[in-house]
Amino acid sequence: MDYVFDNKSLTMSILATPAVVNFSGVMHGGDLLKLLDQVAYACATRYCGNPVVTLSVDRVLFRSPIKIGNLVHFLASVNYTGNTSVEVGIKVVAEDIARRCVTHCTTSYLTMVSLDSNGKPTQVPPLVPITDDEKRRFEAGKLRREASKKNARKR
Repeated sequence: MDYVFDNKSLTMSILATPAVVNFSGVMHGGDLLKLLDQVAYACATRYCGNPVVTLSVDRVLFRSPIKIGNLVHFLASVNYTGNTSVEVGIKVVAEDIARRCVTHCTTSYLTMVSLDSNGKPTQVPPLVPITDDEKRRFEAGKLRREASKKNARKR
């Protein structure tokens, strides 16, 4: 059986175990950030075909706690590409298995830079958005990129 994968998106899931939660029974923010970085790495590397490094993490808003025993789903997609970088958007939802309900916990955007075999930034394949959703995410990513460049110039 052959499998066909969309190299622009990735879904990963983990179980929130005692190793990643605090004394209140909810996931540590730092553990979630580490997982976001790992998911962004996997998504960007798959898209670029090269290793990547994290350039930046856009604002992360912890909308809802992730409780011990929740099944945590990371829904990642390449939203925008520059010359050597890609923006990966990640929506995190927690599934309460016992109650059979799903809660949107956070959305974040990470910019990853593609590296060649010498560890130098290298060209990434241009993203060609096709669906309305992809076009919307591409335009939003472009606006975030422009705002980031504008803020960098102010410093």
